[in-house]
Amino acid sequence: MRTRLKELRARDGLNQTELAKRAKVSRQTISLIEREEFVPSLLIAKRIAHIFNETIESIFIFDEEEL
Repeated sequence: MRTRLKELRARDGLNQTELAKRAKVSRQTISLIEREEFVPSLLIAKRIAHIFNETIESIFIFDEEEL
């Protein structure tokens, strides 16, 4: 799974700590998601999508072989 999280944070001027606080997760969780070492739960993905006013699918991109 690829993610646009870092790009969207930069666009909105958020650091990892600020995003983590808004998404109700730890900064480490945001870091792991950005490094593509952790796949977030649906709830976390939905919170993040809401923060950026984007769809889950536009932030978290799955390769065809992952589906």
